[in-house]
Amino acid sequence: MIMSLTASLALALSLQASEPIAAGTLQPSATAITELMRAHHYNPADLDDPAYLAIEAGTLELGETATDQADFLRRFRDVWADAPFSHVRLTPARGTAAELAASIDTLNIGGGGAVLSWHDDTAILNVTSMIGQDTIAEINAAYVEIAERGADALIIDLRQNGGGAFAVRPLVEHVVTEPLDAGVFVSQPWNAAHDRAPQRSDLADVPLWEGWSLVTFWNAVQTEALTPIGFQPAEDNHFDGPLYVLTSNETASAAELAADALKASGRAILVGETTAGEMLSQTVFDVPGGLQLWLPIADYYSLAYGRIEGVGVAPDIAADAGLAQDIALDLIARR
Repeated sequence: MIMSLTASLALALSLQASEPIAAGTLQPSATAITELMRAHHYNPADLDDPAYLAIEAGTLELGETATDQADFLRRFRDVWADAPFSHVRLTPARGTAAELAASIDTLNIGGGGAVLSWHDDTAILNVTSMIGQDTIAEINAAYVEIAERGADALIIDLRQNGGGAFAVRPLVEHVVTEPLDAGVFVSQPWNAAHDRAPQRSDLADVPLWEGWSLVTFWNAVQTEALTPIGFQPAEDNHFDGPLYVLTSNETASAAELAADALKASGRAILVGETTAGEMLSQTVFDVPGGLQLWLPIADYYSLAYGRIEGVGVAPDIAADAGLAQDIALDLIARR
């Protein structure tokens, strides 16, 4: 949400060969990466962990030894392969970070983020991305068709969904039957003052964040200690029948927020594998040398089940992800 946008955007950012450079030329890039991380990471205390310190040292070493930008990018990914937290990406710059951020709220991915199909009277909504205004439109259109055809049951397939942004809102709000306080994003101001996770009592006077702009959300989580997230039932095209959500170990980020919220609401039965456990909010910064760094600016805690990063969302019915849809269909047939 908010979340792993770079998985989708990286499709357009192929690593192209560049001219060789002198040793140390990319040191300003490496130094800026480590400084940005320490300035903006949601919990700077985590950066004193030996695992991160080794990554930091490896990043600085890359600045001295990388032969060109492409070499720096490839080796940066290797350095971060076993990172202690998710949502760190380094990409070639395409415009400024501010320009990229401003474009995200109106971004379209070209269609296909949400595809509706049918198995008899069971609707199957395959959602492969949580990013894109066209994905939001496809989700809303799917719920119109589901209502018009009077579906007996609904399967939401999140097995190949790596996250994104606010397409999660209509996906959830068309099926919840009452207001749901789902969880809270926890940022640097909270972690600077506390050495514990937030509790429900900490949220008593904190209003829910219910907007749609990702840029506005990023600003909120960097200035507010806590940013609670909630969902309201949709006013029309609401589905209140049997609901199954399919998950895999590739279900990540905003898709994990959706799976967690639907499970916590009591509306859905989750079938498949525990999700990826990559649930943070990231934003983008310019880096010298024609690069852009995406880093995590907020952690997320489910009010029902706790922290998702590094843990994932557990299914109600554990199964191989490839069998999850058949299992859901069998359960529906037995009702």
